Amino acid sequence: MFNEGYWGMSVGFYGGIDYGFGYFGNGYEGGRWENGRFFYNTAVNRVDANAIHNVYNTRVNETVNRVSYNGGNGGINARATSEEEAAARGKRTGPVSAQTQHAWSAHNNPQQRFSTNHGAPPVTASSRPNTAVHPKELPPVGGPATSKTGNAKLDQKYEKEQEKVVAKQNQDRQKLQQRQDKEDQQLTKQKADPARMQQVEQQHQQQTQQMHQGHTQQMQQMQQRQSTGGGGARGGGRR
Repeated sequence: MFNEGYWGMSVGFYGGIDYGFGYFGNGYEGGRWENGRFFYNTAVNRVDANAIHNVYNTRVNETVNRVSYNGGNGGINARATSEEEAAARGKRTGPVSAQTQHAWSAHNNPQQRFSTNHGAPPVTASSRPNTAVHPKELPPVGGPATSKTGNAKLDQKYEKEQEKVVAKQNQDRQKLQQRQDKEDQQLTKQKADPARMQQVEQQHQQQTQQMHQGHTQQMQQMQQRQSTGGGGARGGGRR
């Protein structure tokens, strides 16, 4: 199972257990951030150092015997601090566009499915996310869950706004895809050299990423407006 999660201003209660990604200072020894890059500790992670170069090796205490749950007979008795409780009510946003693309790419890779790799996926860690070059490689347009305000008319209004934005974003994708396909066909017809082909592909990737980032921001802004009872939807994202 996969949970997209969200970004918050701070980390909330993590169950009181010494484990987890991104929650440092409370027992996690599987990796660390250095100068904006994440490094994996190969002493506790199985990482292909030939493909992933952001690694280090630091032994950790593996002899500690303790339960791995909070509460109940024999469990750890941990409670959230006031700061951690506040984080649960704080501002949060959805995944960024690069994350949704990376998840979509993995989802559509048969080699990443358990039925194929039987628990030994060919890729366990990536140094950078996969980014789409063309709109057809992006995950499907999906708006945030329809707001449930308790007001049937207002909920219906929000749902129509979301449908309108989704339709406009799909239209933006189709137009950009058609334009890029036409450029690719012209290059093929002209028998362009590889350097020129690569240059155009880089331009296409830039166009696709700019559009997707604009669409993602638009969805997040609409969700925020609706959650606070703000105004209606706006036009399509930038291209």
